[in-house]
Amino acid sequence: QGQEKLSCNPKKENGTHVVLCELGNPMKAGARITVDLELSVSGLEDMGDAITFHLQLRSKNSPSPSNASVTVTVPVEAEAEMELRGTSLPATTVLPTSWQGVEGSRRLEDHGIKVEHVYELHNKGPGTVSGVTLNLAVPHLLGDHVLLYLLELGTEGGMDCSHHPALNPAQV
Repeated sequence: QGQEKLSCNPKKENGTHVVLCELGNPMKAGARITVDLELSVSGLEDMGDAITFHLQLRSKNSPSPSNASVTVTVPVEAEAEMELRGTSLPATTVLPTSWQGVEGSRRLEDHGIKVEHVYELHNKGPGTVSGVTLNLAVPHLLGDHVLLYLLELGTEGGMDCSHHPALNPAQV
């Protein structure tokens, strides 16, 4: 007939998390009750791709063979939004048209103007992420001419990094 909020209490039984909800008494014989449950579960990062709930309706009255149970499996979908930010230092560089590199030199200034590119990958949530791969393609050649001389590649924050073999080929 009407709607009532249930009083539910979490507890542990035999290593299993149990939530016990009291529907109330007394109920008339043959009464039909519909119950909608909304569950909020945290810490699902390592649960795999689904979580299973075992639901059972029990009566405190004399033992009844109609203590029905049902198993519900709900898919787990992690959601996290990633954001990539990047800057160049200096922000603008003008290359002279007649500039020529000094072949065989190991001095940085003989190979061009230093430009540093910094990229930051941020997790905006709400979930945590792992196993993220960022592929960054940097055009280092323009035809047969060196456009950008890739000197070094570094990371911070416990990331692994692999790079193209064209990194610092002249060992400057």
